[in-house]
Amino acid sequence: MSTLDLPLEDALPGAGADAPLAERLRPRTLDEVIGQRHLLGPGKPLRAAFESGRLHSMILWGPPGVGKTTLALLVAHSFAAQFIAISAVLGGVKDIREAVDRAKVAQASGRRTVVFVDEVHRFNKAQQDAFLPHVESGLFTFIGATTENPSFEVNSALLSRATVHVLKPLGDADLRDLLQRAGALLQAPALTDSALSRLIGYADGDARRLLNAFENLVGMAGAVAQIDEAQLEKSLGEQLRRYDKGGEQFYDTISALHKAVRGSDPDAALYWFVRMLDGGVDPRYAARRLVRMASEDIGLADPRALAMALDAAQTYERLGSPEGELTLAQAVIYLAMAPKSNAVYTAYKAVRAFIEHDGTRPVPLHLRNAPTRLMNALDYGRDYRYAHDEAGGFAAGEDYWPDGMNAPRFYEPVERGLEIRIGERLKELRALNDAARTASPAKAPAEDR
Repeated sequence: MSTLDLPLEDALPGAGADAPLAERLRPRTLDEVIGQRHLLGPGKPLRAAFESGRLHSMILWGPPGVGKTTLALLVAHSFAAQFIAISAVLGGVKDIREAVDRAKVAQASGRRTVVFVDEVHRFNKAQQDAFLPHVESGLFTFIGATTENPSFEVNSALLSRATVHVLKPLGDADLRDLLQRAGALLQAPALTDSALSRLIGYADGDARRLLNAFENLVGMAGAVAQIDEAQLEKSLGEQLRRYDKGGEQFYDTISALHKAVRGSDPDAALYWFVRMLDGGVDPRYAARRLVRMASEDIGLADPRALAMALDAAQTYERLGSPEGELTLAQAVIYLAMAPKSNAVYTAYKAVRAFIEHDGTRPVPLHLRNAPTRLMNALDYGRDYRYAHDEAGGFAAGEDYWPDGMNAPRFYEPVERGLEIRIGERLKELRALNDAARTASPAKAPAEDR
């Protein structure tokens, strides 16, 4: 935990000449901040808060290297507040208590306090709850920084007391401006256009990543007139590889992984997965793609595939890299070897297309719920057959479609994996329906009449 009691220009951690380039270029004023115009432009939320003098608790949500810590520092400096930083990765309840004690001392002397919690999503519920009474009492202003969706990772009670500001990755133009500042500070040689483009692509919207790479590049380049792609590849080595995020090869590699899984080739799937990691892709992105594959290409042929992909993603969140990458590899191999079916995917797309062009049909009365007397009087739910009271738990011949609608068939299971059994059961249920509707033609849906 650290406390900021000095002017910002003197108190930034390691802001001296020997500090990393990212620290030396950290903005000292709001106008020096690059990017986030949707929050900091004229009349925008954070700009308005700074200019109005109204300090509020907030959650800063965005990817790494977009200025979350910088904005928190600037908030504290702008309001002459004591700045207390806590890392949720390393800290705990003891650090929270110390922050409360320091805030009380500052309050007694008439000074505000900003408590900044980095990676706040890593605090558990009890730790997050510990902030609530002090935020409510106004003892300090709470600022949390997270790379994860706060709707899922931050307690609703704490979330309701803080404004969520979404920070965006820096655009190419922003990163070019940042490199100009960095080049001027380091008196660095110019970059060729191709080297500049690759370096910006490598940064992927992350200012810290860009500046760290650029500083290493300049240090290795020595006295040259220009820095070209060859020097860039030498400097970044395996980090750069041939995997340019955002470029064509990025999507080609993802496509290769997906097709290898769909084609049931575990060796090729594992190869493309490791190629992605080796090229610097965020393993969380790979995990999201695996979850998608489990539904799109395997579906109900093996429902365990989706559970495996979700478990792998969750385990990675717990372990991080490199330990957590092994569980993603396990999921890749399982998905590749699982029986394949796109029946759910095909049915879902067909229903979406059907509804897009079909009218909004009313729900039939017998399918409506009737929680009030008026609804009962209007025949809501009348003649509905409760399936659990029927033989075999199935109301044979019952119609669940809008009145007068031709009942299409969207889902057709394939003869692979669990869908073999699902198909047999579906055939059995459809036969029971046909028999019941033949005996009572009035119950048949429109397509059978």
